[in-house]
Amino acid sequence: MTPHPLVQDLVDLLGAAHVLTDGDLSAWQNDWRGRWQGRALAIARPGNTAEVAQVVRLCRQHGASIVPQGGNTGLVGGGVPDDSGTQVLLSLQRLNRVRGIDPANLTLTVEAGMVLQSVQQAAADAGLLFPLSLAAEGSCTIGGNLATNAGGTQVLRYGNARELCLGLEVVTAQGEVWDGLSGLRKDNTGYDLRDLFIGSEGTLGIITAATLKLFPQPAAAMTALASTQSLAQCVALLGLAQARLGSGLTGFEVMNTFSLGLVRQHFPQLTQPLPACPWTVLLEYADTEGEAQARARFESLMEAALEQALIDDAAIAESLAQSSTMWHLRESIPLAQGKEGLNVKHDIALPVSAIPRFCAETDAALQAYYPGIRLVNFGHLGDGNLHYNVQCPLGGQARQFLDEHEHAINHIVFDQVQAHGGSFSAEHGIGALKRDELAARKSPVALGMMRAIKAALDPQGLFNPGRLL
Repeated sequence: MTPHPLVQDLVDLLGAAHVLTDGDLSAWQNDWRGRWQGRALAIARPGNTAEVAQVVRLCRQHGASIVPQGGNTGLVGGGVPDDSGTQVLLSLQRLNRVRGIDPANLTLTVEAGMVLQSVQQAAADAGLLFPLSLAAEGSCTIGGNLATNAGGTQVLRYGNARELCLGLEVVTAQGEVWDGLSGLRKDNTGYDLRDLFIGSEGTLGIITAATLKLFPQPAAAMTALASTQSLAQCVALLGLAQARLGSGLTGFEVMNTFSLGLVRQHFPQLTQPLPACPWTVLLEYADTEGEAQARARFESLMEAALEQALIDDAAIAESLAQSSTMWHLRESIPLAQGKEGLNVKHDIALPVSAIPRFCAETDAALQAYYPGIRLVNFGHLGDGNLHYNVQCPLGGQARQFLDEHEHAINHIVFDQVQAHGGSFSAEHGIGALKRDELAARKSPVALGMMRAIKAALDPQGLFNPGRLL
C-alpha cells in the first residue's frame, strides 16, 4: 500500500523509526483517563528544534493539522488527536536534553520533552532547586507544563509554571523558530511573547525549549498533617501559618474524609498517621537556617493551632521517609479515584475566603440534584485551587453516571464557582473538555482578543484545532 505523501515526506525527514503509523499507538493516541481515543495519520517524533520546524513546514504544505504532545498526562483532552485519521501527532519526547545551566544567574535551559522529574534532578545536581512539583512529575514534560501553565503543590510559594519561566524557544505556524531563551529578569522591549505561548495549550506555537528559574536549596524542609473539623478552620489555619511562617510556607493542601477514605480503601499499605476526620491538612515549610530552627517554628505553629482550637491533632514528619509518605497520601488520591471508577472532575479556583461557603452551598446543591453522590474534594487551599470531583453513589455504574449526569453536575458547580468569583479552570487548562464552557462563560471581549491572536499567529488553524477556542 502506497503511504500517504505527507507520511512519506516525514519518513524521509525523520527516518522510519520516528514516524509511527502501525501497531499499538494507544500511548500517544489515547488520553490516560480513557475518555478520548484518537487516530492520527502518523506519530512524528523529531529529535531537535530544526526537525520540529521542518515537520511544521511539511504539514503546512500538505494542509494537515498538528497536535503537539509532551508526556500525554493532560486531563482535558488537549494533547491527543481527533478520530479523523488526518492529524499529525507531534511528540516532543525526544527533545530531552539539558542545554545549559548558569548557577550564578540561577537559570537552567532545557528542551521541552524533558520529564519534569529530570528537570528537578538537573537542578538538584547543581545544588539548586526547581520547585515545580505535581503528581505526574515522573512522566509529564516541561514543555507540556508550560503549554498548560501547570500549577502543582508549591504555587503558594513559587507560583505557577509561568512564574518559573524566563524564556522560550518556539516553532511558529510558519515553521520559523523564535529564539527567546533569555535568562533576563528584566527585558522591557515590547510585547511579552513568552507569556503569550505559556498556557496557550499548543494552539499558537510549539514550545521546544525553555529557560527556567532556579532557587537555592532550603536548608531544611518540614512536613506535617493536621486534622480539622471544618473548611473554615482550614482557612483560619492557613492564615495562622502564613503569619507564623511567612514565605517559608511552601505547601498547604486539604483533603476531605472521603478522598482519604478512597486512599485507605485502595492503597491500604499507605500509613495514615491521623484518625479519619472531616478534613486533613498537609503543610510543608522550608527554612534557610537549618532543621532545628525549622522544627521549633513548626512545632510552635501546631501548638498555637491547638490552643486556638483550629486543629484536633497533628503529626510532624520525623524523617524524609515520613514526609514522603505524607505527600504520597495526597498524591494517591487521583489514583484511588481512578480505581473507584470514572468521575466528574473539576479543577476550580476561588478566593480562599469564599471556599467554605462555596463548598457548603455546592455540596447541598449536588446532593439535592442526586442524593447519595460522593464528593472527592481535595487540593491546593493555599492558592485557592480545589479538585472538586463528583463520584457516583456507592454501587452505581460510573460510566453511565458520567454519561448521563456530567453536564448537569458541571452546570451546578460552574454556576456556583461563577457566583463566588472563581474560575472553572485553575491549572488543568481548557483542551477539548472545557472548550464550550469557555465560550459560554468567558467575557466576549476576552474571547474576541483570543481569536484575533489565534488568527494572527496561526491563520490556517494548523496547531491543535478544536482545543481551547
